[in-house]
Amino acid sequence: MGLLDGLLAQVTENVDVKNLAAKVGLTPEQVESAITALGQAHAAPTDTVATAAETTGLPTDILQQIVGHIGGEGALAQFATLLDGPLGTAGKGVLGELEGLAANFFGKK
Repeated sequence: MGLLDGLLAQVTENVDVKNLAAKVGLTPEQVESAITALGQAHAAPTDTVATAAETTGLPTDILQQIVGHIGGEGALAQFATLLDGPLGTAGKGVLGELEGLAANFFGKK
């Protein structure tokens, strides 16, 4: 959760995964999954919340609450950019960097 908390701190103030989980009645792991799904779904041509609901299995009303707590669509757009945008020298964003680290760790690269 530390990485996700760090990214959230870049787009909104006073939001951390543990506190947000308590506010919406989910586990921190569920909130982490929801925020990641929302960030990924934001770039899709479909409805962000509906797409994240399909991915996570969480109700849309809970996901709407999460979007509100992290600062709305504007903050979600910034978060999506951090997930997919340039990072380090690879220019693949956080998800790309994590994928590369996992590939190296498991000898797939």
